[in-house]
Amino acid sequence: MSLRRDGRASNQMRPLKITYGVYGNAHGSCLFEVGNTRVLCAVMIQDGVPPFLRGTGTGWLTAEYAMLPASTAMRTSREITLMKRNNRSVEISRLIGRALRAVVDLSALGEKTIYIDCDVLQADGGTRTASISGAYCALRQATQRWAVEGIVKKTVLRDSIVAVSVGALNGQVLLDVDFSEDSQVDADFNFVMTGSGTIIELQGATEKQPISWDTVQMMHIVARKGIDDILVALDQIPLVAYTPASQPSVCCSSK
Repeated sequence: MSLRRDGRASNQMRPLKITYGVYGNAHGSCLFEVGNTRVLCAVMIQDGVPPFLRGTGTGWLTAEYAMLPASTAMRTSREITLMKRNNRSVEISRLIGRALRAVVDLSALGEKTIYIDCDVLQADGGTRTASISGAYCALRQATQRWAVEGIVKKTVLRDSIVAVSVGALNGQVLLDVDFSEDSQVDADFNFVMTGSGTIIELQGATEKQPISWDTVQMMHIVARKGIDDILVALDQIPLVAYTPASQPSVCCSSK
């Protein structure tokens, strides 16, 4: 198994670090860091649902994704100054919301809406997958707080959810590609999967030439390993409901 430019094996994640409770006002929050990609995720819940759900007794979950100005080498303009949403931001926002709704029991919320905000502090590949994983971490913390405070009395999460990116280059499958690799790979796929092993969403396309189905199956195997690695890291820290008086807690997996 050949090593990559950063010394990782082809099936190895970048160093992972998760810091919980970074927002005092959010019901759940975390700074999710994988390599040099850093995403700040926050979760809050409010009364009310979109018009199409009013009177149904069912809740909703929605997400917003944005890249902060200094997240890239060339400054990214704030969308508010451009007076329009970036198409990529809209697409990823919908992906995050769609993915999290797949593991949330919306009927347990009553007519309440969960709001998830993912802000990219630094981008070095895999920001959408990091946002999904970080959003799950923040939501996991929030649900515990809601249970303790009686905001939501039923179990909300039906399964865990994690996402990873996998690239294919010259017949080799690469887990968790960074920006330098992403610009070189023949194909780039994003796997959104549950802890129980089912697939929520699979996004992918070739960049240069078609790839075989065998390669896609290899990508799935490597993605499953990466997802298991993240889930193991999440279990390395006891998760307690965050309050403004508590200290941020850190889960770190450096290998």
